[in-house]
Amino acid sequence: MQIDAILDDTRPCFSFEFFPPKTEEGWQNLWMAAQELKHDEPAFVSVTYGAGGSTRGRTIEIVKKIKQELGLEAMAHFTCVGATVDELRSVLDEMRDAGIENVLALRGDPPQGETEWTATDGGLTYSTELIDLIAREYDFSIGAAAFPEVHIHSENMDQDIRVMEEKVANGARFLITQLFFDNDLYFEFVDRARAAGVEVPIIPGIMPILRFASIKRMTEMCGATIPPDLDRELNARKDDEQAVAELGVAYATLQCADLLERGAPGIHFYVLNRHPAARAILAALRATRPWENGA
Repeated sequence: MQIDAILDDTRPCFSFEFFPPKTEEGWQNLWMAAQELKHDEPAFVSVTYGAGGSTRGRTIEIVKKIKQELGLEAMAHFTCVGATVDELRSVLDEMRDAGIENVLALRGDPPQGETEWTATDGGLTYSTELIDLIAREYDFSIGAAAFPEVHIHSENMDQDIRVMEEKVANGARFLITQLFFDNDLYFEFVDRARAAGVEVPIIPGIMPILRFASIKRMTEMCGATIPPDLDRELNARKDDEQAVAELGVAYATLQCADLLERGAPGIHFYVLNRHPAARAILAALRATRPWENGA
């Protein structure tokens, strides 16, 4: 089923994101996580690409396996990196023929070891171009990324909003945000998007904090900020991994409850192939049903 139709039918909509593992042990862990998460009946799951599109084949393999063997709706991330337009079409053909119906269209990160993004000869430069290609030639439900705290390569929020408008005009049917920890930033961003005429669902992307060093590295890479009070509590626990994870799960549960109570269409969990935290958060949300307290 296409995700924009799922979003029309299901509120709130809960989903999970995986990444392709590099080892056989990692693959087994991912498959176990996917099997466990099936019991939670997510609306869909997504699978990322590695840097530079390095896991393209593995991403499609995982998406097909999750969709065909577990019966979960699965979405493949898809980037411009390292491929000509003909090569992009070839991969899209493969996904279409495998019965995949949903694609998250992204520009993508530079290959590992490179800091500057460079378009491939005969390829595309922007996610807006990729969305346009997919929408014109295929019948996928297309998702795109959104950035409540401004994309690290954008000049300002105004530019980000203009790019988002173009993504939707070119065929994106829903948006998923980068991780954030301040809900006011999300709702301010949604208000600006609506004022600009962007009416598609904007799903908040939430990453439960499980490790101090990992979240510090992640936020530095993507430009997300940690609110001062949360940062203080994390620093007080930075030498105790279990305490960091307990705080992270508690904070994410409160954050998600507030998002849903204030009208967010759902939650997209960045689980990093570690599913127990996301399952616990989702169970608490379903037990308390904060979306029923909203206006």
